[in-house]
Amino acid sequence: MPMIDVYATAGTFPDAHALARTLATTLMRIEQVPDIPMFRENTAAFVHELTAGRLSNVEGESAYVRVQVLTNAGALDRDKQIAVVEQFTRIVADAAGDPSLTARTWVLLTEAVDGGWGLGGRAHTNSELIDAARAQIAQLQAGGPA
Repeated sequence: MPMIDVYATAGTFPDAHALARTLATTLMRIEQVPDIPMFRENTAAFVHELTAGRLSNVEGESAYVRVQVLTNAGALDRDKQIAVVEQFTRIVADAAGDPSLTARTWVLLTEAVDGGWGLGGRAHTNSELIDAARAQIAQLQAGGPA
């Protein structure tokens, strides 16, 4: 149930909502989590638009994008890390309509410590999240509400 934060200068993305949805959907696919409400409702991306002058490198340039992906501990093995960085970089450049942006997109992968994933007002461990997902799958398979 990762959270994705995208930071870019205002106007970089003509359709920020579509970008957010594409990133969230892509991450669910890469993580290979079950397509259940628990994950669909809690995997989200936030696009933060920075006003002019709020971003700069040493040279004074500001045509950069930073994408930070926060997952629970151990959610992404090495192959999944590589896939997230490659695919998110391409998605961001496509959404901006600027293929050169791939060279100026930073993707940061961060893991919450076990027990440091808050949902529904409670800090959950990885095993609690797994148990909750399994319970929801069992309930859906039994024909009950999720």
